[in-house]
Amino acid sequence: MSKTTTAGNMRTGTRFNARAVAVSAMLSAIAFVLMFLDFAIPFLIPTFVKMDISELPALLAAFSLGPVYGVVVCLVKNLLHLLITTTGGVGELANFLMGVCFVLPAGLIYQRMKSRKGAIIASLVGAVVMAVMSVPVNYFITYPVYTKFLPLDAIIGMYQKIRPSANGLLECLITFNAPFTLLKGLLTALVCFLIYKPLSPVLHGKKR
Repeated sequence: MSKTTTAGNMRTGTRFNARAVAVSAMLSAIAFVLMFLDFAIPFLIPTFVKMDISELPALLAAFSLGPVYGVVVCLVKNLLHLLITTTGGVGELANFLMGVCFVLPAGLIYQRMKSRKGAIIASLVGAVVMAVMSVPVNYFITYPVYTKFLPLDAIIGMYQKIRPSANGLLECLITFNAPFTLLKGLLTALVCFLIYKPLSPVLHGKKR
């Protein structure tokens, strides 16, 4: 390989890395803003559990730049949120872990199946993994913090207002939070499919 070719490849790699970092920073900022655009769905889950699509930018990064960049976006948005947190970082840790459970498997699968079908499979797998992992993450990380501000019986009582037969935190997490998290993942994936193509020139650094 000639010196000219080697130098050209180095410049191309540098430009790609710089663009990837810039795009990741932009997506992280958007993800941070989306964290505040949450809303409750009272008939599905207690109102203290909010729906948001702040994993959307991370999924876009995972698909367009690679799974590592998706994880980076999840990390940066939560580090930014940590500056204004009231949970001592526990909420951000849980949000980061959930985001990684979604975008990492999705990004890894799409990296090997770069097609529309691959994107669908990747998103479904990521959503399912996030839903399953929401149970231990909430049980061991999130809800122990909640119980410092609200008794466990009161928390379970909120679930029982929706389904009176709900009994115990673990059952509530399995029957309420896991399906809710799956819905969140599917909604995020749907929005991703709708906007990915229009945003592709920006994400990939290509002109129309």
